[in-house]
This record gives sequence, C-alpha cells and structure tokens, in this order.
Amino acid sequence: MPTSNHQQPAAGTSTWHLHLEGQVQGVGFRPFVYRLAGEHGLNGWVNNTVDGVHVEINAGEAAARTFLDDLIEKAPRLSRIVRHRIEPAEEQVFTGFNIIQSHAEGPANLLLTPDFAICEDCRKELLTPENRRFGYPFITCTNCGPRFSIARTLPYDRETTTMAVFKMCPVCEAEYENPLDRRYYSQTNSCPKCPVELQFFTHAGALIPEEPGRIIELVSRLWEEGKIIAIKGIGGYLLTCDAANDKALETLRQRKHRPSKPFALMFPDIETLRRTASLRPEEADLLLGPESPVVLVESEPSMLIAPGLSQTGAMLPYTPLYELLLRSFGKPIVATSGNRSNSPIVFRDEKALDDLGGIADFILTNNREIAVPQDDSVVRFTPFHKKKIILRRSRGMAPTFINSTLAGRGQNVFAGGAMMKSTFALLHRQNIYLSQYLGDLESFETEENYRHTVQHFFRLLGAKPDCIVADKHPNYPSTIFSRQLAADLGIPFKTVQHHLAHFAAVLGEYLLTDQPEPVLGVIWDGTGLGDDGMVWGGEFFSFANGSFRRSGHFGYFNFILGDKMPREPRISALSACHGLDGAELVLRKKFTETEWRLYTSMLNKGSALQTSSVGRIFDAVASLLGVSDLQTYEGEAAMLLENRALRYLRLHGLAFSDHYPAAPAKDGVIPTAALMQGILQDLQAGLSRDFIAAKFHYSLAVLVKTVARQSGLRKIAFSGGVFQNSVLVDFIIHCLGQDFELYFHEALSPNDENVAFGQLVLEQSGFDEMLL
Repeated sequence: MPTSNHQQPAAGTSTWHLHLEGQVQGVGFRPFVYRLAGEHGLNGWVNNTVDGVHVEINAGEAAARTFLDDLIEKAPRLSRIVRHRIEPAEEQVFTGFNIIQSHAEGPANLLLTPDFAICEDCRKELLTPENRRFGYPFITCTNCGPRFSIARTLPYDRETTTMAVFKMCPVCEAEYENPLDRRYYSQTNSCPKCPVELQFFTHAGALIPEEPGRIIELVSRLWEEGKIIAIKGIGGYLLTCDAANDKALETLRQRKHRPSKPFALMFPDIETLRRTASLRPEEADLLLGPESPVVLVESEPSMLIAPGLSQTGAMLPYTPLYELLLRSFGKPIVATSGNRSNSPIVFRDEKALDDLGGIADFILTNNREIAVPQDDSVVRFTPFHKKKIILRRSRGMAPTFINSTLAGRGQNVFAGGAMMKSTFALLHRQNIYLSQYLGDLESFETEENYRHTVQHFFRLLGAKPDCIVADKHPNYPSTIFSRQLAADLGIPFKTVQHHLAHFAAVLGEYLLTDQPEPVLGVIWDGTGLGDDGMVWGGEFFSFANGSFRRSGHFGYFNFILGDKMPREPRISALSACHGLDGAELVLRKKFTETEWRLYTSMLNKGSALQTSSVGRIFDAVASLLGVSDLQTYEGEAAMLLENRALRYLRLHGLAFSDHYPAAPAKDGVIPTAALMQGILQDLQAGLSRDFIAAKFHYSLAVLVKTVARQSGLRKIAFSGGVFQNSVLVDFIIHCLGQDFELYFHEALSPNDENVAFGQLVLEQSGFDEMLL
C-alpha cells in the first residue's frame, strides 16, 4: 500500500483517531487525507470501512484538531461529511503515512455516493490525441464516473463493484497506486489496454464486430440515416435518434407507444444548446455540474419533440461515450429512457436485446454490468423567480440525502412510499437513504424492479429494519409489499395518510418539526386515500405542538369511473361542473350520446366516492379550455394548461387584479363549484383562453393567501405534485413572498417521490394522530 515518509513524531505527541462519516467513499477522500497529512507533516494511516473513513495520526492535541479542521474545510468537492469525531487512541508510533487495506467487517454506516458526470480533466484527456486515453469511451477518475450504479457491497472498493472483473494493466495500476495521480485509488480506472469493451448488435441480436472508434463513426452515420439506437449508459439504456429527423421521431413514438409525451434531447455541448434555447445561468450551471440532470429550458420544440409545450428537456453528454458520440454527430439527439411504455428502464444486457430489439434498429452495449438501474434526473426553474423544482430525483442525486431531522433516532425503519412516482426510504444507523425514482407501480415489471432495488439496498447496507411504514391505501403495491415484508421479518407495521406524509416531508426537509411556531400545510396533488375514505388532493393542514389538523379542503365533487377519470380530463370537467350554468353547452360535444346519458345519470344519482383533488380540478379546467380531453401520459393536461398560462404571462407579466371566487367557508371548505362557474362565465364572455388559464393559476395563489391570513400562520409549506407547476409557484411567491415564510421542496421533488421520506418523519417523530 502507498506510504509517505514524514518526520518522526515529536516528543509530547500522542495517537489520535479520527472518524468521518457521510459521502466519503468514491470521491477521492483517502488520497486527499494522504496528501493533507503530508502537508501537515503527520505520520499515521487512513482507510475505508463500512462506516466511513478512519484516520490515525501521531500528533499533539492542538495539531490533531487543526488537522481535523483542515480535513473538513478542504474536503473533496464531491464529498459530504455529516458526522465526525476525534478521540485519543492506543499509543502507537507510526513511520510515514499509509493508505491501508479497507475493512468490510461490521454493519454499514455511511452514505452511498451517487454517479457523477464526466469531469473537465477527463473530457480534456478524452479529446487530446496525444493522451493514452484519447477516444476511450470509459475514461474516469476519482472525480467522475459511476459509483452507486456499480456498487454491490460496501465499502466502496474495486473488488466490491462490477469493476472487479476488470484487471488493470501495469500503467493503470501505477496510476492507481500513485498518491500524486488523479486516479489514485480510482476504483473505475481503466484504459484501452485494459478496457471496458463496447459491443454493437443489430436489433435481431447479431454482433457487428468493429473497433471502438469505428463504432462511434457507425452510430453517427446510422443516426444520419434515421435509425434508432439503444445505448447503454450509467444507469440503463437510452433510446436515441436524430432530433431533427421527423421520420425517425415518428417511428420512435410509434414503436414506443408514446404518442405525445415529451422527449428529452442531448446536445453536443452548451454552445449548441444556447443556439437552440434561451438558457439562463442557473440552468447552465446545473447542466455543467457533476449531477448533470435533464433541465427544462425555454425553446420552441417541434410538435414531435414536446407537443404543445414551450420547453425542452435538455441534457449534455454526461459519460465519455456520449461525449464521443455527440461530438462525432455534431447535432442534438433524442435521448429517452430505454423501455416499453409503463415499464422500468432496461439495464440488463440480455433484456435489452430481448425487449429493445422491437424498438431500436441497433443496440450499443458494453461489458460493464449495472448493479442497480437509474433514470436521468429532471429539474426545472420557475420562469420569473427562478425557483428550482426537482421533477425526478435519480441519477446524480440519489440515494444521497443529508438531513438532520431524524438525527439521534435509534430505530432502523423502512418506508414503502406511494404508488405513482414510487420511491422508498430507509433510515439505517441514523443515515437516511432515499431511493432513486422507480416509476409508477402499475405493471408487474415495475413492481419487480421496486423489489429488486429494495433488496439491493438491504444487501448493500447489510440492513434489517426494526419497523416498516407505508401508505394507508391498502391496495398500493408498495403497501402490499411492505406489509408482507413486515410479516416475514416479524416486525411492527403501520400506515400513514398520504397527504400527511407529503406535509411531513416538507416539514422534515426544512427541520420544522421541532420548532415552536405553527405551520400551514398546502398539499395539492392528484389522489390519495383520505381518512374519511374519500379521494383527497386539495388539502390544507396545520401543524402545531406535534399535532396535525385538517383545517380545510376543496369542496368534494363526484369521483366516477375509477381510473378512467384521471385519464380523461373531460370526465373531471363533467363532474366538477355538474349542474352549473353553461356547462352543458361547453361539455356535451366532448361525449357521445351514450356516454352523456350514462355519465350524467351517474352524477345525478351521486357517487359514494367523492374527491377534493386539485389535480382533477386542473384536468377539468384544461378540458373546459379545450386544451386536453384525453391524456396520453400522467400530468399532460396540467402541463398544457400551464403552458397556456405562461404564454399569457410572458406578454403581460405576473401583475393581476382579477381572480375567481374561491374563499373558504367557515368550515374551511373551498367552493369548487364557484371556481368552475367563474371559468364558465369567462368562457361565455369570450375572454382569451390563455388569459383564463393565467387567471386560474393566479386565483389559486390568492386562495392560499386568503387561507393563510384567516389562519394567522406565517409559515406555509407546500407539497404534492401540483407544485411541479412553475407558474403556480411563481404566482405564490409573487403574492405571498413579502408577508409569509414559504417552504417549497428544494432537495426533494414535490410529487409522490417525497412520500417515503415523509413516512419516515411521521413514524420516527411520534406525532399525534391527525384531527379531522
């Protein structure tokens, strides 16, 4: 193991042990400690274990504490230290400073490091003809490359990852063992002499034997010819084609059964993107950073890229392979998840050949195994106030989540999450692990992927929960799985209400659970089982003194036709507007005569199941305005309605004076019918539909302000999928930002991805049951 020869310890020194926990593996931490010890003239050692990084040094107490302060202050930029301690150790005399062998004994107690995009140093080497890694598609160093996606067990060392089967050549091994080299202890180190190998197949599974450089050229030529290529990335396969080839786009949509859901685009570089889109500094910074997510940017995408929308999901090449491919092609490509509709991203090679051969014309894979799949993360910023909104938290972000809300809690807890936008959470040895986005649990394959990822986390961490918590809905696959897991392990199982978990998630994210001031919670989404058996989704809660109270909600309207209602906004409009003046004139033409008779008869009789869902209200308004009657993907109607509102606001700004009546009654119920009647009246008056869309969004912000003033609460927390809407968030900041403290999710998505964390907070905080 590497050794440096420092001076002999001075008289009066003793031995000190330092323990650092957090995201400290896979980020070049041991080489950093080695070099810093040299700067301080200290002897000792550093190693990785399953509970972090350990250091022992010979030093006086003052020198040891100075060294610790320097460790924390100058730590590698990709590291995140969450806990540290220093204490005297058994006296030893060290000669030199060593990096010693990692130890895998004991329970895991450290954060899992996410995957990182290619760094600038590696990009420069990749593109420099004189460099020995010139054109090598799997160049990495301690500052970039796969981490979480290749880890099998802990600690994070080469032999515990899917890189274990790749033996380093003598030159790579020398780099790996040289403390002054950027690849010192880089577990993903390889080169053209000891390579991860590309393999290129036809859609029928026939291998096309080519050298790596020729494969890059071949893929570029095939894109030019309009072919669809499935490419293995860090967390799974992407389906790609020329973004400017309409025939290729139509073919991809047809084969993937994706008629209108937007495609993300990968651009060769930031300059090419700037020529296509209006790119703001905060968006560019995120695209160029180590997370490198998909970022929604203002543009005018074609109807085949993002139908009806004025934003494009843009990303930059985040792996060296994509860097080479995009530089060769020189134009943007579509880069969408490699899967069939409603299935999880494909990450196993044999499944790619089986499943993606019916979509892609060719498949580009490699022989480095992916241990756990991940989709690309997706982020947007609001157009006026530039508020960051995470739409999908996955590659580059998960599973790291540093938060002290649950610090000191002794139990290990598994939280099963929700059904849509599923994730799970694990509290293990005081660390919080939030899984990557796992998709909607509506298919057997997605459920299997959920179970696979849960077991991967348990195996990786050596974790066994003491109790399990899940959503109150008994038929959610995540709840069924969690209940069975608790039974198999013989441990307690409990359920919590869906929207309460949303509220707890934002409270926990901002450490508001233990502060004395009451908080108003505004929790709006599409669906969740309420404590009264109804479908909630337009809720106001208050939190004070460890107790929750449902203080208000949108007025109930009939929930009919089961899952057909969320898929068809026209049904939400029919229900929310039932019995209102002018409704039949607008709505009848959207239905056949048979449908109209059947559905209105159901509404006249009344449904036992009612809903307060703001998600369904957005659907209803979208249908009234002629934006969407039938959705082809979840959230489509709301996105198109938001786009209509944004079109008006870009011309007129956020200043508004008129709003729809929606003040709550004394019992806290907001009159949904009055809101819908106002919209119908504006339609009858012939007002612009873009104006009505903007006025609707503004009215919701005014409603929140009215409720907040009536409650007397100054702190307001927001959660639920509705707050993915950038126009609504901007209106709320515009209307309430001066007078109230507003808390929107920052590190989590507002959608159901955060439910699992909220379940952890509720289970571990011991709050009182909610009062209806």
